[in-house]
Amino acid sequence: MARDIEDETAINGFDDLVNYLAGGAKTSDKWRIGTEHEKFPFFVEGNRPVPYEGKRSIRALLEGMQAMLGWEPILDEGKIIGLLEPTGAGAISLEPGGQFELSGAPLKTIHQTCREVNAHLAQVKEIAAPLGIGFLGLGGSPKWRLDETPQMPKSRYHIMTNYMPKVGKHGLDMMYRTCTIQVNLDFSSETDMRRKMQVSMKLQSIATALFATSPFTEGKPNGFMSWRSEIWRDTDNRRAGVLPFVFNENFGFADYAAWALDVPMYFVVRDGHYHDCTDITFRQFMEGALKGKVDDYRANMGDWINHLSTLFPEVRLKRFLEMRGADGGPWRRICALPAFWVGLLYDEEALDSAYEMTKDWGYEEVLAMRNLVPVEGLKTRFRNTTILEIARQALDISRKGLANRKKLNADGDDETCFLDPLFEVATTGKCDSERLISKFHSVWGGSVDPVFLEYAY
Repeated sequence: MARDIEDETAINGFDDLVNYLAGGAKTSDKWRIGTEHEKFPFFVEGNRPVPYEGKRSIRALLEGMQAMLGWEPILDEGKIIGLLEPTGAGAISLEPGGQFELSGAPLKTIHQTCREVNAHLAQVKEIAAPLGIGFLGLGGSPKWRLDETPQMPKSRYHIMTNYMPKVGKHGLDMMYRTCTIQVNLDFSSETDMRRKMQVSMKLQSIATALFATSPFTEGKPNGFMSWRSEIWRDTDNRRAGVLPFVFNENFGFADYAAWALDVPMYFVVRDGHYHDCTDITFRQFMEGALKGKVDDYRANMGDWINHLSTLFPEVRLKRFLEMRGADGGPWRRICALPAFWVGLLYDEEALDSAYEMTKDWGYEEVLAMRNLVPVEGLKTRFRNTTILEIARQALDISRKGLANRKKLNADGDDETCFLDPLFEVATTGKCDSERLISKFHSVWGGSVDPVFLEYAY
């Protein structure tokens, strides 16, 4: 999220929270695709991390991008921490360890998404190259220790850094040493949201296995196909993971809002300043828990929107659905991730097929699958088959969904080509992590440094 919201609209009760979520419903002609991707900046000389301050720094990157694009700088206590496109349609932001994120504009087709990504990467390279900075597309930081990783001057991250060790073992690793690709997708109604949420929650581990690119930590194999996914198993389980109530046949906006109410908060923003609220839930906040602690202690809609952005389930509900299961990866994967989910969820025939395939999957077995996939990847067993076989079925459904979109698309653009990298994985049965580990033990001679060349943008 590029910028935390300050919206002083009063919250009068629980229905306002539910209605905010329900207000995201759109007719299908207004559905859009919002793709986000993160990448690790590094100094090309020595493959070292890039600090925030200095002549060659994250700050210099942001200031150079601001001068090039003319986007509005996003400031936190006077320091630039992101850029906002003038219409608010896109943004560049920083993750805690300096991971550079593009939050793309809401677009109609994957072709537009790919053009957006390519333009962004070209612009970033133009600014970064003279600074000796490159960008790495992986799901996990392959080389640097946590104490070697820089910290960005973003107030919400200071609060999270203090809080994370209290609620899990790997919260700081999640913040500082992981990258992801995500796609944000729309729904037309509560029923449509329910079907998409249930299908995507069940299939999120399939995406994790297909996109696994985080097999190294601190210069050696870590034992995982997706270390990033493993990290999320013990980051903060009150706000992350597979949500059991989503599996209920009558799941709706009110269920998600009720769950969110009882998750501890991170902060509230008042007059541009952040106040630590990690000791209370949003429900307690609404009941007056901050009275006497901040000047305006009443919960407002900006607080609710910000709180929703601090929840981290496998699929996150805001006024759209966020697919959160994939590792970061090379540029072709940035277009493949939205293609996979758009094919499954934005065509009615494909959504019906995906729903039929998964409708009898129960919470406990989906959770067991999710817990195994970080280690076993595509080889993970599910019932009498494997994730690899399920991935092949899901890809076939997605391809049909994208083909159907071509028929309905006035410009006739074929989006199925963006699935090619995933079909390659499904055909060979090997994800990127397996290929990387093989190279580490052979042509790379036990070094992770070649990954900074082979997986750089």
